[in-house]
Amino acid sequence: MSSIKDLFAAKLLDIKAIKLQPGNPFTWASGWKSPFYCDNRKTLSYPTLRNFVKLEICHAIQEQFPEVEAIAGVATGAIPQGALVADELNLPFVYVRSKPKDHGLENLIEGDLEAGTKVVVVEDLISTGGSSLKAVEAIRKYGCEVVGMVASYTYGFQVAEKAFQDADVKLITLTDYEHVVAQAQSIGYITAEEVEVLNEWRKDPANWQG
Repeated sequence: MSSIKDLFAAKLLDIKAIKLQPGNPFTWASGWKSPFYCDNRKTLSYPTLRNFVKLEICHAIQEQFPEVEAIAGVATGAIPQGALVADELNLPFVYVRSKPKDHGLENLIEGDLEAGTKVVVVEDLISTGGSSLKAVEAIRKYGCEVVGMVASYTYGFQVAEKAFQDADVKLITLTDYEHVVAQAQSIGYITAEEVEVLNEWRKDPANWQG
């Protein structure tokens, strides 16, 4: 393996957390048609892989964001992995809801953060980047500094890359679309023709119909 991105892509394919179906597309919650589905949460069911993800996120944080003072997970997918990372680094942990709780204290951020704290956000998957960057906005409104984000996987959509640039958030990922597709083709999961279909989808996922 030439990199962590190759290695993690292979591991995701091995546990069938990645499903590629150019001929039978999925429908995402957004309504988009997609030949590609990624479920990183499956890694939590495999102790060795769960530990691998935890340690690689920790390494990324230590290398890229050594000033970190707290970890924030994005609900719901990144809560468990974020908590594991915070525990490994012995740092405070909070998680950010997609919307405020509708009762009690109506919290958007669960846990305690002091104003001025330098926070790294942990995310499981980046598609458009919208929900991830809403979490960043919530933390910033809380009076804290988001020094960066580490995610397990990104589709690398142009809309997401622009959104992260506009929000001034540095994003590090353990693997991505290119590495997953390359690994999938190398093991015969998809053909060269199917790769072309996937690449066409990725250019304009909002309007792709399969």
